[in-house]
Amino acid sequence: MERVRIGIVGIGNMGSSHARYIAAGEVAGAELAAVCDISADRLRWAKEQFGEKLQTFETVDAMLESGAVDAILICNLHFDHPGTAMKAFARGIHVLCEKPAGVYTKQVREMNEAAASSGVRFAMMFNQRTSPLYIKLKDLIDSGELGEIRRTNWIITTWYRPQSYYDSGQWRATWAGEGGGVLLNQCPHQLDLWQWTVGMLPSRVRAFCSFGKYRDIEVEDEVTAYVEYPNGATGVFVTTTGETPGTNRLEVTGDRGKVVIEDNKLTFWRLRVPEPEFNRTFQGTFGQPECWKIDIPVGPEPKGHRSITQNWVDSIRLGTPLVAPGEEGIRGLSLSNAMYLSAWTDDWAELPVDEDKFYELLRQRIETSRYRK
Repeated sequence: MERVRIGIVGIGNMGSSHARYIAAGEVAGAELAAVCDISADRLRWAKEQFGEKLQTFETVDAMLESGAVDAILICNLHFDHPGTAMKAFARGIHVLCEKPAGVYTKQVREMNEAAASSGVRFAMMFNQRTSPLYIKLKDLIDSGELGEIRRTNWIITTWYRPQSYYDSGQWRATWAGEGGGVLLNQCPHQLDLWQWTVGMLPSRVRAFCSFGKYRDIEVEDEVTAYVEYPNGATGVFVTTTGETPGTNRLEVTGDRGKVVIEDNKLTFWRLRVPEPEFNRTFQGTFGQPECWKIDIPVGPEPKGHRSITQNWVDSIRLGTPLVAPGEEGIRGLSLSNAMYLSAWTDDWAELPVDEDKFYELLRQRIETSRYRK
């Protein structure tokens, strides 16, 4: 395929952002062929911005049946991501999906099964997987340089949102409109990176979520979660949209040292002797292994979303391996689903999450939501 004709589903904030760089020719081998949106105003805006050759559609089905696109970039409401993707898979159309993969894992599992049988290229817009900081962290863990993981802590509170943000759309921060709050809207990248770099999911989660603590919203705006991993390691994840200034600090400790990512820097405190070996051989009263503080050099930041879009297009045209395969979107979502389930039941949530129980409790909240489509 010489050029991939891309259609964008949903031309709101994120859809517009993607449309601009694709239309500007910043993704080699791709062209912006069409957009789809339920808003006539947005479709008129797209025509004005990108020219009369751009095809516009009011429904996903009309776009997919038109023959105008080879691939779609999904930027509509969270609940609609899996259904939109599955319609594309059924027609042999490639898919790049904005985060999150969906709202509940049962729905996303069905999407993954449909993708696997379709033979198309399916990717998630996990652009932070291209960050040199997290690539290096994953390398230090995968290579064994950090040793066996013992503890992970992530404080990510740089999501401050005023009430006016939530008031800008009736669907925002509602169970029926978005399906969740800070975990589902702001944190999918961090939840994905957390499991992707560490290389494993927890075995169980105990989470405490505050719903509408700082703002007049239905969903969670503060979360503290404690997790336990199969190897005995533990972890903590803290996030909120209600405090400023915020912190973004990821700390991963292994038996060979500790890595901290903060302020766009990666620092490795490397033990010269692994802690288990030191503990086994040391005979003094007080002591600890010699430790070297190393500022790990990393490369320049890539072009964010464009990097993932380029990788997806290259995968379609050239067979390039995907940086963020779509099927992996369920992994970070399983973490947020487990946190919700733990908070709703005031108990531990095991992973894999009880999908039927989670959906039933979510459905109850959707039925009483202030938002109606």
